[in-house]
Amino acid sequence: MSARTRHTRTTPIIAGAVLAVAGLVGGSMANADAHAGRPPGTPPHVTTRGDSIPNVTLVEDAITAYYGSTTVAAPAALTSSLGLTTLTEPSPTGAYAKEMKGIESRLQNQLAHWHAGRGEKGKPAVVFDIDDTTLNTYNYEVYSQFGYVPATNADFVNAEAFPANPGMTSLVNWVNTHGYTVFFITGRPETQRGATVGNLQKVGYTEAMGPDRLFLKNKTNPPAYLTCGSTCTTIQYKSGTRKYIESEGYNIVASVGDQYSDLEGGYDDLQIKLPNPMYYLP
Repeated sequence: MSARTRHTRTTPIIAGAVLAVAGLVGGSMANADAHAGRPPGTPPHVTTRGDSIPNVTLVEDAITAYYGSTTVAAPAALTSSLGLTTLTEPSPTGAYAKEMKGIESRLQNQLAHWHAGRGEKGKPAVVFDIDDTTLNTYNYEVYSQFGYVPATNADFVNAEAFPANPGMTSLVNWVNTHGYTVFFITGRPETQRGATVGNLQKVGYTEAMGPDRLFLKNKTNPPAYLTCGSTCTTIQYKSGTRKYIESEGYNIVASVGDQYSDLEGGYDDLQIKLPNPMYYLP
């Protein structure tokens, strides 16, 4: 079928963590913009008052309380490369896990009835992001103190160290067995394909993960359907890939991701925003 330039026709499901980030300094409760149904505002062009900026330590404490913690043994590869013997993962009974499971339950119910009577053309499909959507990277964020170092992040990726996001394996596997085709689109580089497939399978995802189902960013040999080539922004890369999937005869019913850049640009019906207070990617 021909590609359709279609943007949101249904109100997106925006579900994010309610964190008292701005209020941690001033003493009042407030929601971070990234979790109030819209991306954070553009930083001001003029110097702001220092006492209006949330204290980083307090923000990190709020994030830590939101995720909770469970200590697990580190993979041998991380013991070898980084000297780690244990990792910290989200608590299965914490606020984050409970919120995720609620979102997944609502989405499953919606997908169970979505195509009935809609007359949509094309094979129904659902697109999932990977980091902090299907896999959870909180263990790396704790290790890196909520920073990002490409070399150590690659150590975690290559060690296949990330657990599944709470409840997400059951959701994705349910989608796969109820008339939908599952696609994965990640900003990870093509060089990490093997470790990415290995990690997904290790934690219980059973979907097909060939190059026609799992899309990684290939800056060396970008696909012809991405006119931006090796210079694509995240939005251009992900929306362009969704456009390509639809040109192959699919109707993308929902895109699921933890970043707004996972979801913007069209070529889907629903955009499902998962909570992630740890970082923001434009």
